[in-house]
Amino acid sequence: MSPRKKKSATKTSRIKNEREVTAPKNEDEIEEHGDGIYVVRKITGSSSNKPYRCPGCDQVIPMATPHTVAWLEHDAQTRRHWHSICWSKRNQRKPKIERTRNAPRY
Repeated sequence: MSPRKKKSATKTSRIKNEREVTAPKNEDEIEEHGDGIYVVRKITGSSSNKPYRCPGCDQVIPMATPHTVAWLEHDAQTRRHWHSICWSKRNQRKPKIERTRNAPRY
């Protein structure tokens, strides 16, 4: 009979890693907006190793591009990667309205 395998701690380590990623660090900024308090982290191009989709403009942020990561202070699930300019102008953006090609603008 073979010895029992030790149970892996993948779930525990994943939760621990998530806390480390989302816990505010010294270089993070805290910003207060109308919809909550955000933790904002500036990511350098060398540390971004995969493409992300910006929720502000719905365009891809290519690999190795400096950008901003922001999330609500106590909610790691809202963590999103933004173009830096999209994050800074997000309150000035108008609601996106889908129209047909020949629809009037009013």
